[in-house]
Amino acid sequence: MTTRSGAPRPPRASRSTGTLAFVESPVQLLNVLEWAHTATYDMSDVTVVVLSPVDPMSRGQLRRMAELARDEGCAVRWEDARDGAGAPLRTVGGLAGALRRAERVVIGDPFSRYVQLLLTLVRAPSLVVVDDGTATMEFAGQLARGERLVRWHRRGGRPGARELLLAPVTTSARRRLAPSARRTVELFTAMPVTESLPGITVTPNDLAWTRARFGPPRLTRTADLVGTSLVETGVVDLDPYLRAVRSLTRSHGATRYFAHRRESADKLHRLAVDTGLEVVRPDLPLELIARRGPIGRTILSFPSTVVHTLPRALVGTDVKVAVCDIDPEWLSANASPRARGFLSGVAETARDVRKLRVLPVT
Repeated sequence: MTTRSGAPRPPRASRSTGTLAFVESPVQLLNVLEWAHTATYDMSDVTVVVLSPVDPMSRGQLRRMAELARDEGCAVRWEDARDGAGAPLRTVGGLAGALRRAERVVIGDPFSRYVQLLLTLVRAPSLVVVDDGTATMEFAGQLARGERLVRWHRRGGRPGARELLLAPVTTSARRRLAPSARRTVELFTAMPVTESLPGITVTPNDLAWTRARFGPPRLTRTADLVGTSLVETGVVDLDPYLRAVRSLTRSHGATRYFAHRRESADKLHRLAVDTGLEVVRPDLPLELIARRGPIGRTILSFPSTVVHTLPRALVGTDVKVAVCDIDPEWLSANASPRARGFLSGVAETARDVRKLRVLPVT
């Protein structure tokens, strides 16, 4: 049986399961496996529901991660949750029964409207939030301060019609994310959590499953550069970003550019022509790519999740991770007022990485 998009649809899991995990990105699925491994939880008792995005890069990585999850014993249920106007209602309706029966629910993106809608149906006594990258830091801060859940790169101002319509859903989801006498909440993360979260168990993610399953990697003699989707999300302008990549390439002898799954093809083509870098589109999250190797002895990155996760995944190897901060002049006119401070915080709180000075982009 195939989906409308032509992708094979795995059979729906018929067995009941103690844990129901909802993922929308490859990194979220990776961190579900990391959580189960760290908790020594029986993988065969985990059903992963993939709420598939529409972009081909993310779907491809999710298919590969789904294969790894099945190899570990997890059941995987693939939902084309964005396949047409009626898909959300159909997906939520089909999951309602499993949600009500689940003993534990694991989510990867508390900012997702889809996940927030599903949370309104959760009755489970245990809720776990696993990493979805740097957004975890913002989520922890907003939860601690009692603020509404808004992604850090979104501009402030008066909520639009869609936000007002979905406000009751977001409010209900936020209540579900707060511990109570009937529900425990755990945050499983590789990111630094500096806010006090009363009642919430914070468990460090050391990438133990990744290290146990892959590597150690073979190292090359050159450096690799990690791409970012800051241009695509409207935070950074394209031209200064390309000039910064060119400067890093020349200064550190980088030869490969590992593209973020959301980077546009036109941008990557221009980058390859301008810099001479070999553009690599990974088929798995970078933590697994780096651990499997071959990987450069130095990995260069702008502020992003990998400056926190790669040092953990590559512990015990000779790989060095370096982070280059974002110059305020690179920010686009539409960037959120919080963008500069948030990105600086991502870089400054990274452990076991080398801090690079801001590069001139002239």
